[in-house]
Amino acid sequence: MLSECLAGVLQRPGRSALTAVGTVLGVGTFVAVLGLTATASSQIDERFNTLTATEVTVEDVSAQASEFVDQAFPPDADERVSRLNGVRHAGVYWTVRLGAGQAVRSTPVGGPAAGPGPGDLPVVAASSGALEAAAPTLSQGRVHDAWHDATKQRVAVIGSGTASRLGITTLETRPAVFIGDHGFTVIGIVEDVERKADLLLSVVVPRSTAQELWGVPKGDARMLVSTRLGAAAQIAAEAPTALSPSHPEYFKAVPPPDPRTLRANVTADLDVLFLLLASLCLFIGTIGIANTTLVAVMERTGEIGLRRALGARTRHVTAQFLAESAALGSLGGLIGTALGTITVVAVALVRDWTPVLHPGIVAAAPALGLVTGLLAGVYPAWRAGRVQPAEALRR
Repeated sequence: MLSECLAGVLQRPGRSALTAVGTVLGVGTFVAVLGLTATASSQIDERFNTLTATEVTVEDVSAQASEFVDQAFPPDADERVSRLNGVRHAGVYWTVRLGAGQAVRSTPVGGPAAGPGPGDLPVVAASSGALEAAAPTLSQGRVHDAWHDATKQRVAVIGSGTASRLGITTLETRPAVFIGDHGFTVIGIVEDVERKADLLLSVVVPRSTAQELWGVPKGDARMLVSTRLGAAAQIAAEAPTALSPSHPEYFKAVPPPDPRTLRANVTADLDVLFLLLASLCLFIGTIGIANTTLVAVMERTGEIGLRRALGARTRHVTAQFLAESAALGSLGGLIGTALGTITVVAVALVRDWTPVLHPGIVAAAPALGLVTGLLAGVYPAWRAGRVQPAEALRR
């Protein structure tokens, strides 16, 4: 049987190659899709860890603890928290509550209109540490620093969206924005931030300047803390005591959420989706093999009839065609596994990722090609075994 199988495969190399292509594509796609899914899931895990495990928010809840406290954050809040081991940057911020007629404009009150609808722009008071914790990317200028905080400078940092609404395109002319009757020199335009994306649509002024002009916030101040990787939970536990050793209950530290459940759900959804896609590709490859093998049976009817006339039984013919289909499936599985693995590694190198491919998938893929070849050859082999010698020889 093995000799006849090898002769049947090598006698028509073109058809055999076309038959194996279905398995190559099916198994190769199966390995590549599962490998890329595992690699992408690994990248998702890394990004979840990086983004969520390095941010802590501290809320001022003093109004719930005491009616006599307007603002619990001390003036040196940034320095107190920054001294904690693991903290990179920390700063206080809040949204300023403007009074009537204190809209944000690009011209003084009573001057020409500033453009369509700029009056609803929010004003955010932020210390220099809060801006550093937000990790801004500047398109022009700079952000305010500790000196601006200490001297209560009237400067502002705006996002690129805010600059567009106010008609500010360059800082070379030292443009200014006006909040009510107060003018602020724009010293920086922020293109993007890693945290606090709403800053891109706000006018950010120093914390001390906002307190001088509009007073302390009424219990809505917060602190943004960026930490080193893995230190967020510790900082969340220590920050309230560092801010107020006598009344740590005035602060509520919000540590980053545990991303494991969300990561598990995302990874599971990706695995199911791409496993279905890979199975569909394998099924299409199986149908292709079955069609090619069935055509081969029809073309070899005379050969089958001659073998039957010389004494071959139905089981002999059926076993031969099953063996040919299984051999081509195994060969296609090996080639497909190699191509799929190469695809995973190549994509990972291009994207600067770490390729992840389970060894069990690589080991099982050639066997999957064998099973695919067997399943695809069942019906053609059955048809070949039912060919009657007299009818085949008449053709």
